[in-house]
Amino acid sequence: MTIAAAVALTLAAGCESETPTATAPTPGVPSPSSPGSPTGSPSQPAPAPTVSSAPASPGPKRKLKTGLKGPDVLALQQRLTELGYWNGKADGKFGSTTQQAVFALQKAAGINRDGTVGPKTQKALDQGVRPKARSTTGEMVEIDLKRQLLLLVTDGGITQTFNTSTGSNEYYQQEGETYLADTPRGKFKVSRQIDGWRNAPLGLLWRPKYFNGGIAVHGAPSVPPYPASHGCARVSVAAMNWLWKNDAIPLKTQVWVY
Repeated sequence: MTIAAAVALTLAAGCESETPTATAPTPGVPSPSSPGSPTGSPSQPAPAPTVSSAPASPGPKRKLKTGLKGPDVLALQQRLTELGYWNGKADGKFGSTTQQAVFALQKAAGINRDGTVGPKTQKALDQGVRPKARSTTGEMVEIDLKRQLLLLVTDGGITQTFNTSTGSNEYYQQEGETYLADTPRGKFKVSRQIDGWRNAPLGLLWRPKYFNGGIAVHGAPSVPPYPASHGCARVSVAAMNWLWKNDAIPLKTQVWVY
């Protein structure tokens, strides 16, 4: 492959290859984009996680995972919320939303991303492990490609942390052409949005917020703890609904990808 061709492939990355058009909101859940495999580390090291001075929560008597419920699950959810890991309303039921928050905590702590709460994950909870922002002023969305985290940041302080899945860095075929599924690093701004489904050439996107051409933060039913998208930053459908409801990523919001 020539150097020019390689550059062209990199520039073509994204969730879609044409200007989006709005579609009416429709109940349901979109189909996931094609999965990929983990990508490499970014050129700059990600900020080290911080440790909270908040009092530790008591350790669970059992390993917590999806499908379980009870007071210990409720305590887990409350602790995740306290540390800023978005996991919806604490209800004592370990569902997919709580699993997403556990993924995010495990990523911040640099431990195995299995979505369950065993001794190592409980230790991270007890120590109050949180990611650290790079920006220092203003309202910002930070997307950490190495840790696969999406952060809402205000004046250097993280208000919410989400599990995300960005570009797989694998090549894919579309209409006879080859493209690279990457999420380019840089500083951008949210330029357009669709409050509903976007039926893009590479799949359905739920309530996308576009910040770099066809690349957006959007909801998806599949948000694994590793890079798997065509270039967008996926979050859960529930998380995307919360972001819209709270106007957390309005138009012109700065997006810093590193």
